[in-house]
Amino acid sequence: MPRPVLHDYFRSSAAYRVRIALNLKGIDYTQHAVNLIRDGGEHLSDAYRAINPQARVPSLETADGDVLIQSPAILEWLEETHPTPPLLPAGTMARARIRAVAAIIACDIHPLNNLGVMGYLKGPLGCTQDAVNAWYAHWVYKGFSAIETLLRRAETSGPFAFGDLPTLADVYLVPQVFNARRFNVPLDAYPRIVAADAACADIPAFAKAHPSRQPDAV
Repeated sequence: MPRPVLHDYFRSSAAYRVRIALNLKGIDYTQHAVNLIRDGGEHLSDAYRAINPQARVPSLETADGDVLIQSPAILEWLEETHPTPPLLPAGTMARARIRAVAAIIACDIHPLNNLGVMGYLKGPLGCTQDAVNAWYAHWVYKGFSAIETLLRRAETSGPFAFGDLPTLADVYLVPQVFNARRFNVPLDAYPRIVAADAACADIPAFAKAHPSRQPDAV
């Protein structure tokens, strides 16, 4: 049976999320690198647009030949089709709280700081690199401040975001922490987030998904 094909880019936090989930679920997959920088961006080619009309990564070609786009949709599909190990707990309230953390990252932090937005700030809007960096840090601070409060309120004893096992919240948090550090955003004010990230780093599924360990890493 053919393996799923993940079209990704090593630094894409959205693709990073999907790699983590695939690894946690124990799903063997083939990677196809889509360089977002080289030659103006391979994601903008006609060949890639035929796979993903939005021209973004990740895209997941399933073993059945279907193509899924947008990391939240891919992650929900993986949870529904490969429920073990679960990334969401059984309780509806607990699931909602975890999804809220994921949404803060996927809806409020990442979209304002992705490659397209950063390029538009520096290009058509003529912002300096210092201004772009300040923009980036501002949205991380706002999102992480809310997440830190939510994690404290959860009052879980385990090392991960919501207890003794990694959940969808950790799948979203780890790539965003990586990006924050890449852009030199101080994280001293977010000890719960930092602790969850450190706990995840000891899990092979997270370590294998790290950008530095991808075949297209440069």
